[in-house]
Amino acid sequence: MSLRQFEYALAVAEEGSVTAAAELLRVAQPSMSQQIRNLERELGVELFARTPTGLVPTVVGRAFLREAEVAVNAARRARATARAGADELVGELVVAVQLGFGTRQLPRALTALRSRYPGLEVTVFEEPSSAELERLCRRGVLNLALMAACERSPADAHHLGDEEFVVVLGAGHRLLSADRVELRELEGEPWVRFDRDSALDGVLRNVLRNNEPAPATAARVSQAATAVRWAAHGLGVTLVPASAVPHGHEHLVRPVFPVVSQPVIAVLRPGAGPAETALLELLRQETWSESAFLSPVS
Repeated sequence: MSLRQFEYALAVAEEGSVTAAAELLRVAQPSMSQQIRNLERELGVELFARTPTGLVPTVVGRAFLREAEVAVNAARRARATARAGADELVGELVVAVQLGFGTRQLPRALTALRSRYPGLEVTVFEEPSSAELERLCRRGVLNLALMAACERSPADAHHLGDEEFVVVLGAGHRLLSADRVELRELEGEPWVRFDRDSALDGVLRNVLRNNEPAPATAARVSQAATAVRWAAHGLGVTLVPASAVPHGHEHLVRPVFPVVSQPVIAVLRPGAGPAETALLELLRQETWSESAFLSPVS
């Protein structure tokens, strides 16, 4: 077995076909097909099943691919570390962020990082579930994660600051005249909420847990920016991290009382290399505990 075969198998699983995977990796389709067959022959199992919609990993295949992903990511980090010099960092950096966190801070830090190290390739994805972020951290597939909590509280977890949550109101809403909105004043309001297993909806559930009668849910969405835009149109109110409010909606934002906030923790992989360390230092330079949104806009 080789890491290249692992990469081929992961690409096939992602694309759903050998042809598409070969195009993605810019290799000949017959060569990739042969390598997948060789891998299955060596393992003595079938990794993919043919379906009307394409190739789908088998049960055994899914288990194998999880470990293959760990091995490929570890190899990429090893290559990057070996090739890193005093003034050069190359390779891939995989960053995951809890949905709605660091919407403004992370892009600025990554821009500065890429400006300093243009050979560094950065992959970023948002994860709505804090439990899934925790699992990915334990598996070691992430170089760095931004999240509100880490159950194991590892030594490589760094508190950057706190994200304060704000309420977003529709244009012309009666509470826009206030500098700060008391949560009890929102009783009876319909809410634009998030997917039930997301960390953002967990914050909202905690805020609304004592409301009687139970608050009405006007809609559920997957992205913080979508919730803000729908609330702005008057569908309902919503509660999001201050930094997640898109430009142009600041006048509809108000801080709440009692204050709702969550810590922002950067979790580095064990044995973090120079790329992760450089990004962490740039993130430390960002403002986390304050926001321009916390002052009312006249």
